[in-house]
Amino acid sequence: MQSLSVVIITFNEEQNIARCLHSVRSLADEIIVLDSYSTDNTVAKARSLGATVHFEKFRGYIGQKNLAMQYATHNYILSLDADEALDDQLCASIQEEKKSLLHRAYSMNRCTNYCGRFIRHGLWYPDKKIRLFDRRIAKWGGLNPHDKIILQEGFTVCHLKGDILHYSFNTVEDHIWQNNRLSSIAATSLYNAGKHSSWYKMLVRPVWAFVNGYIFRRGFLDRADGFTIAVNTAHQVFLKYSKLYNMQRGKKKNSIPALTKPLLPEKDRLQVKANTMKQ
Repeated sequence: MQSLSVVIITFNEEQNIARCLHSVRSLADEIIVLDSYSTDNTVAKARSLGATVHFEKFRGYIGQKNLAMQYATHNYILSLDADEALDDQLCASIQEEKKSLLHRAYSMNRCTNYCGRFIRHGLWYPDKKIRLFDRRIAKWGGLNPHDKIILQEGFTVCHLKGDILHYSFNTVEDHIWQNNRLSSIAATSLYNAGKHSSWYKMLVRPVWAFVNGYIFRRGFLDRADGFTIAVNTAHQVFLKYSKLYNMQRGKKKNSIPALTKPLLPEKDRLQVKANTMKQ
């Protein structure tokens, strides 16, 4: 039986971390959590479930995940986000592969839970990801926030049966908030990479995102949720290119929203601000 390190990055994930860790306990020879100084009970919960916790200021998804791998003892890594968990079939597939680990990289489908329902069509499924790999021939790359594993040339990927279950959006409000945050990160990454936006991209690419996801990828089979997801996906694409366009024009760069949602409702935060100004 080959050894396996499960590696997870976290920040204020007390609502998710236990589910994630429980799903991998039968597979993991060690669990490494790299935390960005959470202010909730994430660290305590992770340690209580056997994880070794390290700390580092957040350096972007790609940088953080590459650093987290360095803390692992074993070369084979299973990388998960805190809001993800393995289903039973995927656990069984990985357990079987651990007997030999004949391949250097493995991919698997990711299935997102949207407002309490798993989405099986559209752009969100099957969302194939390489998450089990030999770190000696792999690293995290891409453009934030869309990180992906980059393999050295010459290595093939074996696809495993089963799903990563992604518990990302409990409400539509979560989706809208995430759209704004991720579009800012994406626009900044594109700007720093020398990419450009245009009126054409702001118009055509959101339309294509909707049509591709809802029609060609059959998002309509997920009924009202499929339509909501297609609309919000198109909106995120529009926000990304709109923010990038404004950066190009020399306007003030969009700041990346904080990692956590506001702790107070909007009206309460405005009242706090008003009270502060009176003092």
